[in-house]
Parts: sequence; structure tokens; C-alpha cells
Amino acid sequence: MLGAIIGDIVGSRFEFRNNKSKEFELFNNKCTFTDDTVMTLAISKSVLNAKEDYSDLSYQSVKSMQEMARKYSRAGYGMRFIQWMLSSNPKPYNSFGNGAAMRVSAIGFIANTIDETIDLSRKVTEVTHNHPEGIKGAEATSVSIFLAKNGYKINEIRDYIDKHYYKLDFKLDDIRESYKTDVTCQGTVPQAITAFLESTDFEDAIRNAISIGGDSDTIAAITGGIAEAYYGVPVEIRENALKYLDENLKSILLEFENNFSD
Repeated sequence: MLGAIIGDIVGSRFEFRNNKSKEFELFNNKCTFTDDTVMTLAISKSVLNAKEDYSDLSYQSVKSMQEMARKYSRAGYGMRFIQWMLSSNPKPYNSFGNGAAMRVSAIGFIANTIDETIDLSRKVTEVTHNHPEGIKGAEATSVSIFLAKNGYKINEIRDYIDKHYYKLDFKLDDIRESYKTDVTCQGTVPQAITAFLESTDFEDAIRNAISIGGDSDTIAAITGGIAEAYYGVPVEIRENALKYLDENLKSILLEFENNFSD
């Protein structure tokens, strides 16, 4: 899950000023966490607070996301999510935005089977993003993380996602020049997964994600979650990223890691 947070922090300064290259300073004083980090930790908190069988996970997700979004109200949410966040009776709003995929990495780390991954991904996604493409984007991200965490090789992950979710029939070099910001799941998740699939290590995956431009923080968050599950996170990168989190955010992260790390 930290991988998603790192991707968000590194990508934050490139969201509106894209960098179509893998050459850049990983962290600097322009980096910050955004809504991607806040919502990733909100879903993590909902997992921690849920019953052992996760039967109340949807309820806990609504509760945690509303609480966290209100606490960090300037993190950069979309307008429809802000309306949902402030509602006293929040209902899903048929979204297929990539917010469904950027926040879901915790699910891939806690699930014990692919079927459970799919079920839990739906529970935390459908409370806002109940459009089929929103559900699909979150599910593909969660399943990629589950597979990466459980020893599947890169070519096996590619084949599974290609068969069940998205046709991954392109390379980053093919799209880098023309790719533009697309905040839909279907215009973000395949690209983010491909950034992982073409990587050689965790940092390279993040650099791949940034290098295509677009919605950089969200693409890198999705990629980072998968890359963490596959490679782990280097200690130096972890320590640098933690400096950008306040004590509240850090405490949720550490509690999640203490409960669910192997």
C-alpha cells in the first residue's frame, strides 16, 4: 500500500506539468500527498475497522472516506466526490473515474484468493464508483496486486489482466508522445499496469508511470501499489516518502502494515 502513496507523492508535481521522460528527481520540495494518498489510507482504515469477515466493509469504507476527506478537504478531490463527501446520505454516483483504482491497493494485500480480492474490491468501490468501468478498474488493480504479492511472474500477470480485464497490446514507447490526461479508469488503469509490466524494479516502475504524462499522480499510485507487491519498497525511498505524511496518516499506514505485512 505504501507503493501507491509513493507514486502519488512523486507524481504530485507532474499532474499538471507532465514530464515525458524517466529522468527526474524522485522527491523534492514540490512533492506532496494528494487525495490519492488520503483515500488509499481511508480504505486501509476501513479494512482495519471492519469485522473479521468484512461483512461491514462497505459501511466502513463510506465512514472512513467521508471522515478522511473532510479532515483533508483540500487534497484535490473531484467535484462529484466532494458532493458525496459532504452528503448526510451518500449514494454511489455511477462514476468510472480513476479514483476507483487509485485508492484500492490495500485490498490486493489483504485478500487470500482472487475471488476474495474481487469481492472486497467491489465492496469498497461500489459505494461511489458503481459504473461497470469503475468497478473493472478497481478490480483489475486489486487483482494485479494480489497476483504480484503471491508470486506470479510479470508475464503471468500480463496474461491474466489481458484475458480478464484490458487488452495490453501496446508499449509505453508507443503511447508516450500522444498520451494525454484521461481521468477514466479505462484510460488510466491499462497504462498504469503496463508501466509496472515494463519495469525492472520498484523505482523504475514509478519512473515508467510518470514518463507517459497524463494524470501522473494517479497513474503512479496505481503502478506503485502493484510494484510494491512485486518488488517491495527500497528502504531509502520508504524513508523519504514518510517525511511527506503527517502523524495521523503515518499512524494509519503503520497500523495497516503491522496487521497485514507478511
